[in-house]
Amino acid sequence: MSVITTDRPLDVVADFPAIPAGWAYLDTAATSQKPQAVVDAITRGYGETYATVHRGVYQRSADMTLAYEAARARVARFIGGQPDDCVFVRGATEAINLVAQCWAGTQLKAGDRILLSMLEHHSNIVPWQMAAERVGAAIDVVPLTQDGRIDLDAMARMLTPAHKLVALSHVSNVLGSVLDARRATDLAHGVGAKILIDGCQAVPRLPVDVAAIGCDFYVFSGHKLYGPTGIGVLWGRAALLEQMPPWQGGGSMIDRVTFAATTYAPPPGRFEAGTPHIVGALGLHAAIDYVDGIGLERIHVHETALVREARDALGQINTVRLLGPEESAGIVSFVVEGVHPHDVATILDEGEVAIRAGHHCAQPLMSALGVEATARASFGVYNGPADIAALVKGVERVTRIFG
Repeated sequence: MSVITTDRPLDVVADFPAIPAGWAYLDTAATSQKPQAVVDAITRGYGETYATVHRGVYQRSADMTLAYEAARARVARFIGGQPDDCVFVRGATEAINLVAQCWAGTQLKAGDRILLSMLEHHSNIVPWQMAAERVGAAIDVVPLTQDGRIDLDAMARMLTPAHKLVALSHVSNVLGSVLDARRATDLAHGVGAKILIDGCQAVPRLPVDVAAIGCDFYVFSGHKLYGPTGIGVLWGRAALLEQMPPWQGGGSMIDRVTFAATTYAPPPGRFEAGTPHIVGALGLHAAIDYVDGIGLERIHVHETALVREARDALGQINTVRLLGPEESAGIVSFVVEGVHPHDVATILDEGEVAIRAGHHCAQPLMSALGVEATARASFGVYNGPADIAALVKGVERVTRIFG
């Protein structure tokens, strides 16, 4: 890993073997590139130390079990939780579905209400729709402020004792707008509702402390945190996890099985049926160590500066419409007048600039913005001013091609 000091600009692109010289990777909000430390941890896990966990009595299995549980403890420290409150899942989508099935599906009843926001990812909408349909609950939607933030004043007016669950994104995957998670939690708890925070875009960009936020559930995916795909985390309050039935049945999640009845393991094991993504957890551990080695405060300052520079430069192009707040967490969405975002992305790719184009799994937000899709540049620790220059040069080329 590069030696990081606080007296020079962040420059760690050499740590990322999949980023060749001259390629501007601006799609970190979709998935992050992986530092060599993570690649090495995965390679070592499969190539030198691999064994199953929680089952074998031989030494290598015992060692791998210790490493796997050390990864859980590392996750807990990273977000201010406790190891037994952290469930390993495939990603945030599975984590939200788990809560929708095992908490909302058992605790909500007909007439109850769920509160979401207009900017949610489909993964924080569809599971709640499915749960609401099963139990007869209803869904309300918090609007956005003029600059694209969740309107917490409107949320305060909308909440009633009938609301039993609130689910909100900590950072918008389209606009980069940051939620005041503590205030949102206080508002939810003020009417007796539980709150889930989708932290996919927050944990790679901002310090997160679930104890300070006070939320009931917090979810994130490893692959957006410079870790591997197929691993994510559900953090939940211990008392809530204890009252939730299992998510899936199988090995590991049991206490005792007979044909007459089965009793289940306590959390988190209760929700981790089958052989887990062992090496994925080791990779996530390495990713967290890498991010902490740089410092999330420094990462946030770095990405905020890139956002400001990108918005200032793109704003000089009169056919570009910028979306979202001036200050965002590492994400800039925009449209070029008269040009479909897919065409923008294709032309940028010809100049070795990789951005995202589409609805970003946020079709209700697209409708609210009055567009079908946007172009989105999202930054990571490996980006710098040269990437902004390449982005702007590419957009200028788009405007010339389309007149």
